[in-house]
Amino acid sequence: MKFYYDLHIHSSLSPCADDDMTPNNIVNMALIKGLDVISLTDHNSTKNVEAVHELCQHKGIKFIPGIEVQTKEEVHVLCYFFDILDCLKFGEMIYNSLDCVKNNKYIFGNQLIMDKDDNIVDEAEKLLLSSSSFSVDEIFRMMDGIGAAVPAHIDRTSYSIISNLGFIPNISNLKTVEVSSTFIHNSFVDECIKKYKVITSSDAHHLGHINERINCLDLDDLDMIVDWMCK
Repeated sequence: MKFYYDLHIHSSLSPCADDDMTPNNIVNMALIKGLDVISLTDHNSTKNVEAVHELCQHKGIKFIPGIEVQTKEEVHVLCYFFDILDCLKFGEMIYNSLDCVKNNKYIFGNQLIMDKDDNIVDEAEKLLLSSSSFSVDEIFRMMDGIGAAVPAHIDRTSYSIISNLGFIPNISNLKTVEVSSTFIHNSFVDECIKKYKVITSSDAHHLGHINERINCLDLDDLDMIVDWMCK
């Protein structure tokens, strides 16, 4: 069966995202656009995962718990989890590893933590656009057995594994990579990714940027998505 997805969405917790990227707005926009499965992948924190997960359960959309980690090499890696509790624990570990640089919301934007009714219940204090203390290799080792680690937007000229390292390392549990929805094929990137599975997500920071019903995975069951990315 074909399942339409967007597995790279930011909420109002990410300082670079709009404040109207609330849990309800994200889930309702996914419904409007006819998506079967979404993932919330905020920068270096999972504090809005529970709210979006609960709403997806209520609305009948498959939800993949996630986070976008910035490694110490400033490479963005998407991490997807089989279990939401593992996601929340991992998110705490990543957040705690950030330097104690406070967010300046007037420069970087708000970092809003919300409940399922879109009430603001807290704000993340540390700047979430900082790098964690973990390397690319360490993130992949940490994710082994609990989910899938996927290098994000590898076609971009910043914060990608190719732009920052110059290549894709030979990591045993690296099976899937992400390209941008605006990806323009070129020989170098095409050569780098030819042995990997490829997903295409929006990296939405604004409601209108959430994927249309375009990109799909052909799987027997929606519950197989994270497993498929691991193998």
